[in-house]
Amino acid sequence: MAFDDIIPLDALLGKQKDPLYGSDANGNSKKKKKVDREALQSAIMRIPRMDVRVARDLIDIGVREIYELQGRSAESLMEEIKNLRPDTPDYRLAYLRMGIYFAENDPPEASMLHPSIWQEV
Repeated sequence: MAFDDIIPLDALLGKQKDPLYGSDANGNSKKKKKVDREALQSAIMRIPRMDVRVARDLIDIGVREIYELQGRSAESLMEEIKNLRPDTPDYRLAYLRMGIYFAENDPPEASMLHPSIWQEV
């Protein structure tokens, strides 16, 4: 019994890359997934279940800290985001409402910290 009958070499060594074209043996080129490190490390991400794309939107309109959400309306924040990026999906409004709730209530109810609760308020 040969060694490659027990464990395939591809599984053991990983797929071999073609040095000429930067792809693996099957011709698939692998690209690294872009990670928004600034948004991931922002204070906004301390809000439970907050979406990274919503954190990025808030950073882009100038909201960097959780306390900056207090007293704001989710609709006005969404309008600012849509002025910046018109193709922003509407589901993010629920995340904005949840973030405002988190900022204004100390301590917030755990049952209210889910975006699905804030879909249609």
